[in-house]
Amino acid sequence: MGLPGGQELLIIFGIIVLLFGAKKIPELAKGFGKGIKNFKEEMKDGAEEVASSEPKKVEGTEEVTSKETPKTTTQA
Repeated sequence: MGLPGGQELLIIFGIIVLLFGAKKIPELAKGFGKGIKNFKEEMKDGAEEVASSEPKKVEGTEEVTSKETPKTTTQA
């Protein structure tokens, strides 16, 4: 199964024009382009954040450095 040829693309485009109308197509394309742009920016920011970040310590938690389990206190 390969890429659609010229006739298939024309049929698909014709169906899109019938469904949405000629005036809506530029708006749809603009929204689609903005969505792709935002997605790429977020992927880039996420990759930079992961590459440059160190493990963050959450306030109120202790870091266990040995293989011992943390001691818990119980009240009787």
